[in-house]
Amino acid sequence: MAEFLTRVADEQGHLRQQLEHGYSESEVRERLLQQGYLVYWVKPSSLLSVGGTHLGQRGKVKAGTFLIFNQQFLTLIKAGLPILTALDLLIKRQRDKTFLTLLENVRDRVKGGELLSDAFAAQYVFPKMYTTTLMAGEKSGNMEEVLSRYIAYQRLVQTFRRKLAVSLIYPALLVSVVTVMLIFLITYVVPKFAELFDNLGAQLPLPTVVMLKIGLDAQKYAWVFALALAISAVLLWRWKQSDRGAERIDKFLLSLPLVGEIQLKYQVANFSRILSTLLQGGLPLVPAMETAGASMSSRQILSSVLQAAGRVREGQSLAKSLEAQKIFPDLAVEMLEVGESTGALPAMLSSVAEFYEEDVQTALGAAMALIEPLILVVMAVFVGGILISLYMPIFTLGAGMH
Repeated sequence: MAEFLTRVADEQGHLRQQLEHGYSESEVRERLLQQGYLVYWVKPSSLLSVGGTHLGQRGKVKAGTFLIFNQQFLTLIKAGLPILTALDLLIKRQRDKTFLTLLENVRDRVKGGELLSDAFAAQYVFPKMYTTTLMAGEKSGNMEEVLSRYIAYQRLVQTFRRKLAVSLIYPALLVSVVTVMLIFLITYVVPKFAELFDNLGAQLPLPTVVMLKIGLDAQKYAWVFALALAISAVLLWRWKQSDRGAERIDKFLLSLPLVGEIQLKYQVANFSRILSTLLQGGLPLVPAMETAGASMSSRQILSSVLQAAGRVREGQSLAKSLEAQKIFPDLAVEMLEVGESTGALPAMLSSVAEFYEEDVQTALGAAMALIEPLILVVMAVFVGGILISLYMPIFTLGAGMH
């Protein structure tokens, strides 16, 4: 998702600038219009500057650094320190220069009379969920509780992502090794055999001729292949940034038999976790849905969540609104329906998140168990085919000498 700076007016006519995450200017504009805002303009944040600092040049804060800051900030607030005093203490101890600059700007804005949530939002680098959580804490007067929930959410998310990353390390390493080995065999070993057979002047079988042709062409036109690959990657990336490209790629990924199912479950778990955290912080359902939807990486799910938020605004239930989009799993919809009917929606959303997070890890483990031997089989077929085609003439020559 990209970042866009927007200028809008609300129903009372109050003008404000705010940072929105989205896939394109048109998508962000349409979403704001659906929320009832009058949109003056939407511009990519990389093209704008605030306070003399280009937004696109501002570094992003590391997740670990941000989590530690919030833990320390919560501890100081619980100890009874005013927000400004807590910020001053944490600024003195901050070693990350990028984060230090942002915190100093936040402190100066709070000193000038801005709310803490507005001060963080004005930095244009912090998650919208964080600034929305702070706003909910300010309105409810219970900043400690909402910060505690946000920290718990961040811990769960980081733990889950670490587990996913660990699960993907070995397959990624295996694919890299296989790719390097095949490139080495085709571009170096095969041409060496071509020189040997050329010196021998032997009659070569068809598989060997084909393999030598592939190896010599690969060595000769390696730069063409590399250039074509780089150009294709750039074009694909640019196409992905467009509305049509993003939708096509997202639809394709979700339609894949195994990958699509895992991707959908991961998005559902993420959405449920964020929505639960925001609701527990006291945010109304519709703004919470819009904030949670903006955090989704899937264009299709983002669109579904925003449409469902519109239905909820009209008076429909959350479960029925999501069910009408026909993308959320039936089990998740049923669990949310029970949560709404019992008045325990935030707790049920947490249960949905836990269920699908565990389901994603199980499905990913099963997928890796299938992919790893499949990679080994593919490697054995390719490497074995190359070696057999290269050694066939040698075996023939050896048999002829007897």
